[in-house]
Amino acid sequence: MAMKKSELYSKLWKSCDELRGGMDASQYKNYILVLLFMRYVTDKYYGKKDSLIIIPKGGSFYDLSELKGNPEIGDKTNIVIKKMAEANDLVGVITIADFNDSDKLGKGKEMVDRLTNLVAIFEDEQLDFTGNGAEGDDILGDAYEYLMKHFATESGKSKGQFYTPAEVSRVMAQIIGIDKAISQSQTIYDPTCGSGSLLLKAADEAERGVTIYGQEKDVATVALAKMNMILHDNEIADIKQGDTITSPEFKDRDGSIKRFDFAVANPPFSTKSWSNGIDPMNDEFDRFTGYGIPPAKNGDYAFLLHFIKSLKNRGKGAIILPHGVLFRGNVEGEIRKNIIRRGYLKGIIGLPANMFYGTGIPAAILVIDKEDAEARKGLFMIDASKGFIKDGNKNRLREQDVHKIVDVFNKGREIPKYSRMVAIAEIKENEYNLNIPRYIDNQEEEDIQDISAHLLGDIPNADIDELKNYWDEYPTLRQALFSEGDHSGYSKLNVKVEDLKETIFNHREFIAYADEINIIIKSWSQNHRESFQSIKGDTDAKKLIQEISEDLLESFAGKILIDKYDIYQYLMNYWLETMKDDVYIVKDHGWIGDKDLVPRELIIEKFFQTQKEAIEEYEVEKDEANREKEEFEEEHSGEDGILEELKNDRGNITKGAINKYIKENKDHPEYKEEVKVVKRYLSLVDSVSAINKKVRDESKDLEKKVDEKYKTLREAEVKELVVDFKWIPYIKEEVNGEMDRISHRLTSRISQLAERYQDTLEELEKEVEEYSNKVEEHLQRMGFQW
Repeated sequence: MAMKKSELYSKLWKSCDELRGGMDASQYKNYILVLLFMRYVTDKYYGKKDSLIIIPKGGSFYDLSELKGNPEIGDKTNIVIKKMAEANDLVGVITIADFNDSDKLGKGKEMVDRLTNLVAIFEDEQLDFTGNGAEGDDILGDAYEYLMKHFATESGKSKGQFYTPAEVSRVMAQIIGIDKAISQSQTIYDPTCGSGSLLLKAADEAERGVTIYGQEKDVATVALAKMNMILHDNEIADIKQGDTITSPEFKDRDGSIKRFDFAVANPPFSTKSWSNGIDPMNDEFDRFTGYGIPPAKNGDYAFLLHFIKSLKNRGKGAIILPHGVLFRGNVEGEIRKNIIRRGYLKGIIGLPANMFYGTGIPAAILVIDKEDAEARKGLFMIDASKGFIKDGNKNRLREQDVHKIVDVFNKGREIPKYSRMVAIAEIKENEYNLNIPRYIDNQEEEDIQDISAHLLGDIPNADIDELKNYWDEYPTLRQALFSEGDHSGYSKLNVKVEDLKETIFNHREFIAYADEINIIIKSWSQNHRESFQSIKGDTDAKKLIQEISEDLLESFAGKILIDKYDIYQYLMNYWLETMKDDVYIVKDHGWIGDKDLVPRELIIEKFFQTQKEAIEEYEVEKDEANREKEEFEEEHSGEDGILEELKNDRGNITKGAINKYIKENKDHPEYKEEVKVVKRYLSLVDSVSAINKKVRDESKDLEKKVDEKYKTLREAEVKELVVDFKWIPYIKEEVNGEMDRISHRLTSRISQLAERYQDTLEELEKEVEEYSNKVEEHLQRMGFQW
């Protein structure tokens, strides 16, 4: 059976089990990633001439494999890796993990077994990098991203900062315009690059390529970033070690800060010792002149000003900083004003809280664009703080959140409570405070109670008017549900609350809208059915999902009651959970009768539906027979029941006990009725046994037929089963479920309004008076006087 990609990544993560206990994630990640590196470069470059990476004799992954079980495996592993490092100027990069460290890996046989098992995991034939990157099959990139996310999660608050969540990286990459880069000579820079994942995500958006530069303070993380670059075919990326603020490594010949076309960054938040080693008042790189000196114990603006300085005159970039940089005052307020007045700040995207490893505070993406800065009259803001999903102890942007942020920002679309172009003049009136809630109110509208409606009854027209989106799509449904009330500005509900959903569902305009949605999804399915069935080894999986998802998004554009990004998310969820694995199985193995690709239930639905229905009928018979037996047993059990006498110590009645009772008492007239009861119970037991056998036999026969059918499935049948019985029906079902959600939302709101105002003050007072009179009568009858 073909292994799913997701299962392969999980297996890699389980390789860490061999190392847990002796060290934490911030340390054992180095061992795992070095082995991943060795396997990758060996698969990619072994035996190839003139390649960027040299595979020396005695320095390949094959040499590591030969060490399994060797009593000196730790020391000899270090030697193999050192040979690879020396041949490629990677000493200090892939030699960061000591495979002969007995404190971390154990002594003697414990070390031998641990390293042997670890190497064996990386020998898996499914982990084949020879074709990595071809036709969009980036198994290495996907595996690396999977591992880095989990390392960051396990590394704890102080050690997970090397990793920027992939979803945030993708947002940043897609809003800085790097897709318009015209040649490899253009540059991208990250002054605090960590593992390099953010840099790579951004560079990946440039179809014609860009040259990568990055600096990182932590020595071990620099090694991580350099490995990451090679693993992602960016061998010429220039990654340097050092403190970016005190010792920027990238300079021009005149000693000034080197400038880049694009930049991205996720610097450490609110660094207290940022100025150690420099005199900010006399900064040799002139980063603070004209802006102000950042506060001594908070380096957020130091990183931002270095970031701005590092961009060319038309440079563009995106940097993640804590929300405080948007509104903190004093010198930071002055710096913020000077940046805004220069027009460098193009936009701000407020992110959900608790997204980053190492901190739970909310952050924002600040988008810097020097091109036409002097003509900038406004600043585009997005409040994306509410769009996320819980993922363990962190929040994570969903696919729909990423797409919506990028769409809205790049197109400058203004959406109430979400995005807005804010004039610089308005920002000036607010003393250059950029706190997003000042400009975008994302709070839900207060549900105001109508006093008149409580006093006099009926539903306020103002509340009904707020459902305008529904009435725009269903113009006559409003008239069907409501009629004029007893007083101006109010309406009566024409149907009972319990009949609301049925009335809405059966209304001709609701049906017409549902039919329209069905036509859209059917058309989308037909448009892509051929491309689905044409999937083969050279299919670009990433291009495929991009094309079908973008088309689905476009298909639902303009549908008022359906959020196109919700529909997009349904498809992306299915892609990530199921369809992606299916596509890679087909790419790697063809349209085969694999049980992951073609689940058993699809085989049954297509070829053995009649037998399945027969088994289901037997199951109904079985349930009925069991029910009748249990009811009979309950009726004749208890203190005086004959069946109670037949129960053993465990409370069960065996067939042997039944037959013995009948044999011993059938000839005794005084036990005639009891024997009759026991015989009837025996017949019920036999009926249950017979129907159970029938279900077992038929089920076993069906299982056998399904197993045989897998062996004879033709390619055309597999394509039909996967595309027409699995993929397309799932998407259709999710979209059709949206109609239920539309009906539910409308029904719930109208029901809420109807129940809120159904009892007028007069009716409530009358009811209170009636109850008071009843209580008074009861008290008088009880002899109370007052």
